[in-house]
Amino acid sequence: MIGPLVRLAAASAAGRAIKSAAAEVSHRALLTMGAGFAGAVGIFCFSTAALTLMQQHMDPAAAWAAIGCFYGLLGCGFYFAAARRR
Repeated sequence: MIGPLVRLAAASAAGRAIKSAAAEVSHRALLTMGAGFAGAVGIFCFSTAALTLMQQHMDPAAAWAAIGCFYGLLGCGFYFAAARRR
């Protein structure tokens, strides 16, 4: 008589634990996606602002090249940091 009640309580507790873990994972995924989107929008806005300011002082092609070099060097830095971490 006690055995089925204990199994029912254990199954209920496990179900709650799984449900809360799934909710935590989904919240973390949504926060990660939101942070990624915010970062992309920020990069776009700052790049546009920098490009606009640089085009006033130099040739537009040179301004695009400078922005490209900046992001290329930034990408190389992230690549080497990630490769070094492994």
